[in-house]
Amino acid sequence: MDKIEELQRIIDESDNIVFFGGAGVSTVSGIKDFRGKDGLYKEKYDYNPEYYLSSRCFYNEPKLFFDFYKSKMNSLGVMPNVIHNYLTDLERKGKLKAIITQNIDGLHQKAGSKNVLEIHGTTYSNHCIDCNMKYDAEFVFNHENIPLCECGGLIKPDVVLYGEMLPKTYDEAIKYIYKADTLIVAGTSLTVYPASGLVKLFGGKNLIIINNEITPYDELASLVINADLKEVFTNLH
Repeated sequence: MDKIEELQRIIDESDNIVFFGGAGVSTVSGIKDFRGKDGLYKEKYDYNPEYYLSSRCFYNEPKLFFDFYKSKMNSLGVMPNVIHNYLTDLERKGKLKAIITQNIDGLHQKAGSKNVLEIHGTTYSNHCIDCNMKYDAEFVFNHENIPLCECGGLIKPDVVLYGEMLPKTYDEAIKYIYKADTLIVAGTSLTVYPASGLVKLFGGKNLIIINNEITPYDELASLVINADLKEVFTNLH
């Protein structure tokens, strides 16, 4: 049986599916990933690229942080792709119980998905570090300089920066994965901890890994599809 046909069969027979996605889900929409061959980390910078997205850079050099953040993390004009749309339909059918994503671009919500667990936060929510007033993504990305609150405080995107703890959403993700009978992992190299460790917690029947390159967890999977994600999800119904 063709691997995509096998995936379709597993989906048809499953009623408790959890999807765990990484940057490869959003590259189909034109968003650059981090570690891929054409990713952000392959570009030349004055500093290690992880420094620009670190809490140290945010608090010590906010202008440097926001110059990088606003030029590289803005997904306001980006639209969902076939993967996001397929998952929304799967959720509406009652088969997909949760989407766990490492992405911060909000594309799953744009596609209409309801139960999205953003374990690295989101660019669509921001808050003042002094008074906690909330600000939307448009305010931050369209601000010419360092975005400041009415009170004068620095506005921080609600994304998990390097050096910060993961949010409570991570604990929710653990519960969904633990209870699932099918876990579909797609578009992630599974090399970034602790997010990649979620796969080890799955004890259900079907572990499916879809990625254009091999991952450290392929040997644990019941089905591995090394192919272009767009091609795979276009052929599912």
